[in-house]
Amino acid sequence: MWLDPARNYDLIGDVHGCAQALERLLALLGYHKRAGVWQHPQRQAVFLGDLIDRGPQIRETLLIVHAMVDAGYAHCIMGNHEYYALAWNTPVDDVSTQNYVREHSPRHARLQRETHEQFAEHPYDWQDFNQWFLNLPLFIDAERFRAVHACWDDRLINTLRARFPDGRIDTGFIQQSVVSGSLADQTFNRLLRGVNLPLPYGMSQISQDGYRRSSFRTKFWQQEHTSLTYGDVVFQPDALPEHIAQKPLPAQYLRQISGYDEQQPLLFVGHYWRQGQPSLIRPNLACLDYSAVNGGKLVAYRLGQETRLLAHNFVWVDAHD
Repeated sequence: MWLDPARNYDLIGDVHGCAQALERLLALLGYHKRAGVWQHPQRQAVFLGDLIDRGPQIRETLLIVHAMVDAGYAHCIMGNHEYYALAWNTPVDDVSTQNYVREHSPRHARLQRETHEQFAEHPYDWQDFNQWFLNLPLFIDAERFRAVHACWDDRLINTLRARFPDGRIDTGFIQQSVVSGSLADQTFNRLLRGVNLPLPYGMSQISQDGYRRSSFRTKFWQQEHTSLTYGDVVFQPDALPEHIAQKPLPAQYLRQISGYDEQQPLLFVGHYWRQGQPSLIRPNLACLDYSAVNGGKLVAYRLGQETRLLAHNFVWVDAHD
């Protein structure tokens, strides 16, 4: 996806319906609301996905971001929660016994509960926003920097580009993702959910958001693929039990980590529920999700023309204020 290389951008992490925090962050970044649209005279915002679910002002968040994108003051990529919304509403073809790409199970309904409740009296708005979600690219490659919600995977992205050059998929691709292991399933899982590895011994743990999970999120950029432990590759707010963290990671799991070395372009991701003071992962890699919807921070990175990321370019607001 081509963006003007001479322009400066403000990359913004997962909003999850925290519209008031978003407006405070935009104001802090120098954006002003004119004719109902937040705008900046020289800069554009780039949202990293996960605008919806969990938060108190989901519709308001979508109205803000959609207006900015529509007026040319922002770009937005798809997060796993926008994909979940599309998959929930997309009927499958005859290759599956379920009715929708994302099963209407109690677990899935719980994850989207706040969104469905807040749009209960605005069904036509929800239909319009779902159509807009379908137009969101799965990644941005602006040459000097890249953006993806969870994981940059060159193999999958290059394959996807052959069919969808600008990263924008269609309903058929959503439908294909119902087939486990298909290109569509791999693409959504890897780009929007990252590299998730199973816990050993059939273990599971309750995550901070109250869900029982049998897998954990990993550092997809890990380059040293030998003699790693579970603790070396975990990247999530929920720590692994110490006796698990110290165990060697099986070789077959190591092969699933895609890697992202320091010679590649600047990369921005969200998704990972970081905590504490915003900081760089590497000179070319930053995660901007700092758990805003759980009372953390809504974080942006002010990107100028630098070729290495600068720690002082993080800007944030405390979402619980």
